[in-house]
Amino acid sequence: MLETLVEKLTMAKSPSGRESEITQVILKELEGHIDGYRIDKIGNLIVWKKGKSDKKVLLDAHMDEIGVVVTNIDDKGFLKIDRVGGVSPYTIYQSRLRFGDVIGIVGIEGETPEELQNNIQKMSFEKLFVDVGVKSKEEAQRLCPIGTFGTFDSYFHKQGEYLISKSMDDRIGCAVIIEVFKRIKEPVNTIYGVFAVQEEVGLIGAHVAGYDIDPDVAIAIDVTGVGDTPKGLKRVPMELGKGACIKIKDMASISNRYIVDKLKELAEKHNIPHQMEVLIFGGTDAAGYQATKAGIPSATISIPTRYIHTPNEMVYEPDVEATIELTIKYCEEGL
Repeated sequence: MLETLVEKLTMAKSPSGRESEITQVILKELEGHIDGYRIDKIGNLIVWKKGKSDKKVLLDAHMDEIGVVVTNIDDKGFLKIDRVGGVSPYTIYQSRLRFGDVIGIVGIEGETPEELQNNIQKMSFEKLFVDVGVKSKEEAQRLCPIGTFGTFDSYFHKQGEYLISKSMDDRIGCAVIIEVFKRIKEPVNTIYGVFAVQEEVGLIGAHVAGYDIDPDVAIAIDVTGVGDTPKGLKRVPMELGKGACIKIKDMASISNRYIVDKLKELAEKHNIPHQMEVLIFGGTDAAGYQATKAGIPSATISIPTRYIHTPNEMVYEPDVEATIELTIKYCEEGL
């Protein structure tokens, strides 16, 4: 079941630069559904299924998640941290972080009520600390030495047709590509699946994978923000429940118009729920592929998601299914 797959993927703890755990989860899921795989020098997991034509379609989903890293430890064993990717201090304040088997609670400095209130209002990583339940610097160093990476300590939950967890960004995209490989039996075009590393810190994996594979087209599968909550963003039209999002542009890239037109045509032809996406912030690995070698025609299909870059990202299962179906149709008919 899709929800079981999503739970396995989101529960893996693999922040940017530390993707080995999620790599193994994905490989296990793809056993018997791919013609081959390799892990490149920087950690991208690249899988493929051979087609009848000489055309190559690259599907990308980044497998890293946002997180934190320990930067210092004080004499009492409290940790200082910095972000790995787009982590807001407001999001992690008073939340639980996981450093391997160690749980930490995020607190904030303040010697007087006034100072505490001011630090909360003007929150920054300079004022935050992490309490891992120790009494000394030496004890903390044994548990979480400087350089230790951490993630949100959150869990997967299905509520009706809504799926909630940390790291939907972009494990839900990974789930889509896994399902495409499981469901497509005899593809016309050779399909490459790239489960990319370090998207959250600069689209690192995409640049490398695109240069390596040199595909005819590249499609990133990623999450996108929505404006469907109370007083949501007025310029963001995407909503949960309206299907896959065909991206026109975001702050990092403009999707190839011919791929966009084909995706829209296929969605209409096969009655796949879809919506057009213009995102006024953010970006995806599509930007990395566009600027690789002599340029790769690229676009993004997005899953509408609430509360991105928090411990509780929310997607709607029928939207995920629509994204899977549209991606399959493009692989079958898109070139």
